[in-house]
Amino acid sequence: MKVILTKPVESLGEKGDVVEVADGYARNYLVPKKFAVKASAGSLKQAESMRVARIESARKSLEDAQTLADSLAGTRVVVAARAGDAGNLFGSIGATDIAEAIVKFTGVEIDKKIIQIDEPIKEIGLHEIAIRPHTDIEVHVTLDVIPA
Repeated sequence: MKVILTKPVESLGEKGDVVEVADGYARNYLVPKKFAVKASAGSLKQAESMRVARIESARKSLEDAQTLADSLAGTRVVVAARAGDAGNLFGSIGATDIAEAIVKFTGVEIDKKIIQIDEPIKEIGLHEIAIRPHTDIEVHVTLDVIPA
């Protein structure tokens, strides 16, 4: 049976894909759970428009991420934090602090979720921070932590 997926289904396809599945699978699982609708002439046109919209959205997302990466490439961001004599911070610098510092120094707003740090930064010095605005794009920013 031909069905049009209305939601992404693992190992089957994405929203808007037209797939051929077993009748029972479609009748007993996909359609009742609203993962798919039975394909008809009208719904095939709608599926094509959903697929085109998904592709356009993905293209725009990649384009926006590349623009963000280009604007941040090679950037050096300075953060002042209270530290002891040995260079250890009294607190730590996390993704939120880094995002605020990037906005302060570059004017570019970024979501803290795209900042890739393994653990909070707890010492003074230069740190390489990876920013991943898209799964295919990663840019590195130098974070300079100085004593306040």
